[in-house]
Amino acid sequence: MCGYLSVFSQNGQPIAKEILQDSLQMIHHRGPDDTDIYLDGAAALGFCRLSIIDLAHGRQPMSNEDDSLWITFNGEIYNFQELREWLLSKGHQFKTNADTETILHLYEEVGKDTPKYLRGMFSFVIWDRKKNAFFGARDHFGIKPLYYAKTCHGYAFGSEIKSILHLDPSLRKVKAQSYYHFLTFQYVPDPETMYQDIHKLPAGHSFYLTADTLKMEPYWQADFSPEQEKPFEYFVEEIRNTLQDSVKAHQIADVPVGAFLSGGIDSTTTVGLMSQFSQVKTFSVGFDMNGYSELDVARRTATFFGTDHHELDINYKEFMDELPKIVWHMDDPVADPAAFPLYFVARLASKQVKVVVSGEGADEFFGGYNIYREPTSLRMFSGLSKNTRGAIRTLSKLIPQGVKGRNYLMRGSKTVEERFFGNALIYDEISKQGILGEEMRGLEYQDPWSVTRPIYDRVQQHDDETKMQYLDIHTWLPGDILVKADKMTMAHSLELRVPFVDTKVFDLARRIPTKYKIANGTTKYVLREAMHRLVPKEIFSRKKLGFPVPIRVWLRNEIYDHAREILFDPAIKPFVNQDVVHQMLEDHKNGIADYSRKLWNIIIFSQWYRTFIIGSV
Repeated sequence: MCGYLSVFSQNGQPIAKEILQDSLQMIHHRGPDDTDIYLDGAAALGFCRLSIIDLAHGRQPMSNEDDSLWITFNGEIYNFQELREWLLSKGHQFKTNADTETILHLYEEVGKDTPKYLRGMFSFVIWDRKKNAFFGARDHFGIKPLYYAKTCHGYAFGSEIKSILHLDPSLRKVKAQSYYHFLTFQYVPDPETMYQDIHKLPAGHSFYLTADTLKMEPYWQADFSPEQEKPFEYFVEEIRNTLQDSVKAHQIADVPVGAFLSGGIDSTTTVGLMSQFSQVKTFSVGFDMNGYSELDVARRTATFFGTDHHELDINYKEFMDELPKIVWHMDDPVADPAAFPLYFVARLASKQVKVVVSGEGADEFFGGYNIYREPTSLRMFSGLSKNTRGAIRTLSKLIPQGVKGRNYLMRGSKTVEERFFGNALIYDEISKQGILGEEMRGLEYQDPWSVTRPIYDRVQQHDDETKMQYLDIHTWLPGDILVKADKMTMAHSLELRVPFVDTKVFDLARRIPTKYKIANGTTKYVLREAMHRLVPKEIFSRKKLGFPVPIRVWLRNEIYDHAREILFDPAIKPFVNQDVVHQMLEDHKNGIADYSRKLWNIIIFSQWYRTFIIGSV
């Protein structure tokens, strides 16, 4: 796990080493063990290393045997030993035991098909000296980030935005369309960022850059193919075997590996499977408030598996004191409060280990979110015509707000494509018009369906639950879940691995019928059944909490004044109608309505704007 910044000057003028070195300092936290730079005419590759595999010889930028190829690589390849054996049989010569070198020789052998062979999390850039070109890729699901921009020094590709901004401060410009989408999703969907001219390479994509052109294309695309005829027991057994294999593969390292542990089945599963191989160090955080801590459950689970357990309570003062740092490390605004406990548990773990394993991805792959049960509850509406749905929608609007059944009718009158935008819908299209600042009003925007419609179009043959999973895998997972996992752990020079987000695991999950995922009144049913012999009984059917954060309560009391200061910063007035925000804050404080997520969305944007647009990074 590391960080890099690589620059290709299309005019042939090399970037000064000192400039690249200064920009690399912005991501020193990603790789504090070593820093190195390779310059070759128009190409400049810079790297910060966190040593995990082949500690003595795994330095980057790394070359092949004749120095015709150079690479900067962030991530881990879990099948590199198998690939290495195959490449050796083909006559390739290795000088290290690092997974990085395997990518180089694989590129020599199969060229642009390289990422198709890789099992792992990765983001890399290869300088091909013979072709005078850059080739790079991002892993199948977007576990590792890859940002790019055309800067004053040429095209820059990096692990974090802040190093690109330091390279070219003129890129500090907000993209209005990105802000508009942020109000909906609480993050900016790929391939855009909040910056006008900085972009993300989408998950499952590669790029090829020459002096003339930059071309991007998908090398892989998720698909679902449920095997309805297979019995339930078949998938139960397959899940056990596949997850055991994945967890074992994700423990490959030359340093100690720990695990995050909450009170849910996902992290409990990974810890339980890891404990079959050795004693595990586990880490948990919670809030000292009823209903907002799973520390007691995590503690009992740790005792059950015999782990070396460590935990931390977080209070509101620590929470707000760390807000500027967390937003700085996040790069792009992501208004998910769960980023905060993740930041604190990563800090706790970093004092003991260099690598941790976590349970991200299980919900998206195995149908774990409670919202996935909604199609079942709305099944009575599924056969209705478009006109009938429209009539129900009109009727529901006549029912006063707060009356029981109004929201049910409203949601039932819409198709899944109309009502589901992923696991966060902060502002709908009507409320967005009210929250926009004066300079943002009157502009032409693409609505959120411009993001979701092309994704839904690829799965029209599937049921609504599968459509929802598919959308989350392409938006929520890379845009929220995985980005905060990467940024909050790397803030503390900690590598996070996610065994559920694995190509072999997905290849199994995509074949499981919905009837086995959403069943018996619960989610992830088949996963729970597969793990019931492994996990403690109380975890088996426990309600999903995730990382509960008490911002709803704190915004009424403890952090009210701090929130006011951030929300009413004059600098964000062009973007935010602060009169509307004021009313929302007061109504929330007085218990008239729960506006916590809407307010938090603006708080994060305001802090981000202070940090990256006004401030000097």
